[in-house]
Amino acid sequence: MVTQRTEGYPVLIIGAGRGGSALLEMFLEDSLVRVVGIADSNPDAHGIQLAKDRGIPTYGDAVKALQACKDYPDCIVYNLSHDDAIAEEAYKVFGDRRVASGPEVKLFWQMVTNLKQIKVDLEKSQDQLQSVISNVMDGIITINESGLIQGFNPAAEDIFGYSQQEALGKNVNMLMPEPHHSLHDTYIDRYLHTGQASILGIRGRETSAIKKNGEEFPMEISISEMVLGGHRYFIGIVRDITERKKAEQKIAHLAHYDYLTDLPNRALMLDVLDHSVALAKRNKHKVAVLFIDLDGFKNINDTLGHDAGDLLLKGVSGRLRQTIRGSDTVARVGGDEFIVVLDNVGSDRNAALVADKIIMSLTEAFDLKGTSSFIGASIGISLYPDDEKDSIKLIKLADEAMYLAKQSGKNTYRFSREVAAVRQGD
Repeated sequence: MVTQRTEGYPVLIIGAGRGGSALLEMFLEDSLVRVVGIADSNPDAHGIQLAKDRGIPTYGDAVKALQACKDYPDCIVYNLSHDDAIAEEAYKVFGDRRVASGPEVKLFWQMVTNLKQIKVDLEKSQDQLQSVISNVMDGIITINESGLIQGFNPAAEDIFGYSQQEALGKNVNMLMPEPHHSLHDTYIDRYLHTGQASILGIRGRETSAIKKNGEEFPMEISISEMVLGGHRYFIGIVRDITERKKAEQKIAHLAHYDYLTDLPNRALMLDVLDHSVALAKRNKHKVAVLFIDLDGFKNINDTLGHDAGDLLLKGVSGRLRQTIRGSDTVARVGGDEFIVVLDNVGSDRNAALVADKIIMSLTEAFDLKGTSSFIGASIGISLYPDDEKDSIKLIKLADEAMYLAKQSGKNTYRFSREVAAVRQGD
């Protein structure tokens, strides 16, 4: 007698109907079991066809199947037919009770069927979860206790520029700029030894990350912890917030800058003036406020249209920027009204020189859609601390001086003290 050797425990299945077929399918996926044969009187039974497809010997007669498998040591026979005589034949062939049949096989079959359904449901759940992970817009990165990447979904690939193959097994610090790149392993070690975490469980924490091409970008991240199979993992949900940051910066800019000329608006100018006054008070300096109103703007706006008026305002703002020092500030505070804040102006004369430069800079014609247009400027000047120490009052005094300049023939400047002199003269 030649003893047959197999890789896996040898099994013979009698009956290839629903139960035998389910049993065969389960054993085919288990490396610990090798099906050495299946028998059924119906050649079209599902289990027979499946066995043929997988190269497993099939038999139309149970007794022949038993005889064919008798040389396999420790062969177990599962009798899923309803013929109790087969069990007796198996006892004759193998000489001991290695046959599972009757109620025990029915119970085993039910258990196999239930396990198969559980397996199907689990696979379905896993497929659904994997589909969500693969299609979610946020990046999902899983790392182990050593900081090595174990999961890297398609969104993470898009965000960082690495393929999943490039990322898996690598230290997650490759996605971090300094100093986090060098310190990340220390963060994990400290948490594992002390339980103290600075970012674990915090939703929407903003930080910086780095792409494969070296580009640094703002990122929002939420990190949670998971224990699976006795091993600890950390899951990061990441989102590239570059566009959001740009939008926030744009909104913040619009809150402080004029939409047309991109000059500081009234709110920002007031902050600047308050700061300039505080600095001048500390250093015993002077600050000059120049209130500018354009002469002839309304006529251009009415005759050439608002588009031409907008072009003119942009042109004026450009010339004003070029006229003042980098340490000074020019702001648009109304339709055709501008304010210039001169820090550490030194003397009244210096403020007057700047006013003269502004008037001269505006004398050259402006090209408005092919039409040469000319304007002037009436300027009122007030000084800290000579005229007033309060920012709002300094602006009011400069505004009054500007109206005096207009009454004096336009395209000129006047100091606020001249307004007081005129009033006293009245």
